Amino acid sequence: MVRIQSKTRHQPKNCMFCDSKTEPHFREISVLEKYMTERGKIVGRNRSGLCSRHQRSLTREIKRARYIALLPYVVRI
Repeated sequence: MVRIQSKTRHQPKNCMFCDSKTEPHFREISVLEKYMTERGKIVGRNRSGLCSRHQRSLTREIKRARYIALLPYVVRI
């Protein structure tokens, strides 16, 4: 079977938190919402452009904000 290669090349992204030397925090709702879909799901590392360390901490902070009810678990349509 022949493999079809993608014609688009993905540019490597730099981690926003590494560049600004900050850490994600559960009270910064506007920052956390950038890494969530319109349905309320957490965006994966390949789409967010974060490093593995900050992706794990971002996931933890989003779940913490959901638990405190700062972010919804599911967005109703």
